[in-house]
Amino acid sequence: MEILIKKNDNYTFTVSIESSINSNHIVTLNDDIHNEMTKGFKSKEELILFSFKFLLERENNTSILSNFNLEIIQNYFPEYKNEIQNWINHEKD
Repeated sequence: MEILIKKNDNYTFTVSIESSINSNHIVTLNDDIHNEMTKGFKSKEELILFSFKFLLERENNTSILSNFNLEIIQNYFPEYKNEIQNWINHEKD
């Protein structure tokens, strides 16, 4: 499985997942949410990649919404923010 991220503009990205069934997703991520989630330690693309890996551990790519704001992941998976913090803290060590 391959995850490809294309920056459309500063806030919108197209994520393509190449798998047995390919899928495309439009993801919105504004600066405030990005900074709140990563404290500036990760780029938007790195956060999106991490987020899609997180999602793909829990569901198949065709179950992921086709268009969404990244911060809504926590509405479906409450552990999402903690996983981001663990990832960032691990990378800083």
